[in-house]
Amino acid sequence: MKLLLKFNLILVALIIVGFATVSHIAHSFLIDNARAEVMQQAELMMESASSMRKYTTEEIKPLLVTNPQYQITFLPQTVPAYGATVTFARLRQKFPEYTYKEATLNPTNLQDRADDWESDVIEHFRNNPEVKELSGERLTPTGMSLFLAHPLSAEQSCMECHSTPSAAPRTMLEKYGSANGFGWKLREIVAAQIVSVPTQVPVSIANKAFATLMWSLTGAFTVVLIAVNMILYFLIILPVRRLSYVASQVSLGQVEAAEIPVRGKDEIAELTRACNRLFVTVAKALRMLG
Repeated sequence: MKLLLKFNLILVALIIVGFATVSHIAHSFLIDNARAEVMQQAELMMESASSMRKYTTEEIKPLLVTNPQYQITFLPQTVPAYGATVTFARLRQKFPEYTYKEATLNPTNLQDRADDWESDVIEHFRNNPEVKELSGERLTPTGMSLFLAHPLSAEQSCMECHSTPSAAPRTMLEKYGSANGFGWKLREIVAAQIVSVPTQVPVSIANKAFATLMWSLTGAFTVVLIAVNMILYFLIILPVRRLSYVASQVSLGQVEAAEIPVRGKDEIAELTRACNRLFVTVAKALRMLG
C-alpha cells in the first residue's frame, strides 16, 4: 500500500470520527439553542399581549364606556382579552406557527374555556402563587408542542363584569347571558395567558443550521485534506521517491546518478545528506572493486 494512501486512510478515519463527534454535539446544541430562541420569541409575544391588555384597560375602555353606543350594544373592544387576542391574531400573519389563548376556568365567552391541560396549568398557578411563569412540552393531535404560560388574576377592573350578574353591564348579559363568567374573586388566579408553538419549529430551525454547519465542515475538511495531500506529496513523498530511485540506480551499479540536491535542514534533508554520503561510499567501493 502506498504511503500517501495510508496517510489518506488515516486522515479520512480521523475526519469521520471528527464528523461524528461534532455532529452529535452540534445537533444537540443547535436544538437547545433553537428552543431557547423560540421560547424567547414567545416571551416577547406574551409581553406584547400583556401590554395590549394594560393599554385596553387604562386607555381604550375609559373612552368606549362613555360612548352612547356602549349603552346599546356590548363593545368587545373594552375587554382586555379581546384586545390582546386581536393584536396577536394580526401578529400571527407574520408568525403563523404561534398561537395565543387566554384560557379561563369560568369565562363569559365559552370559546375561552380552558381545555383539560390548560386547566392543569391554571391550577398549578393557583396552588403555587409564587410561580409567575410555566413552560413545557405537550402532545397535541398534530404532534408535540411547546408552550409558555403566565397567570392572570382578577383585578378590580375585571370585577365590574365578573363579580355578579347584577353588577355586569346589561349589554354584556344580553350577548353572553348570566350563566357563565361570574363569581370571580379579587386577586384570584382565574386564567392563564398561553403561547404555543409546534416543537417542529425549533427542530426545523436547528436542522437548517445543522445542514449549513455540516456542509461548511465538509468543504473545510475537503480543503484541509487536499492541502495535507499536497504538503505530504511535495515535502515527504516526492523526496522519498527520489531517494528510492537513486538507491535503486546505485544498487544496479549506476553510480553517476548518486548525487541528490539537498534543500533545508529538516529531517528529510538530513536523510538525503546521509544517503548522499552512503551513495558516495558505495560508489567508491564499486570503483575499487572495478
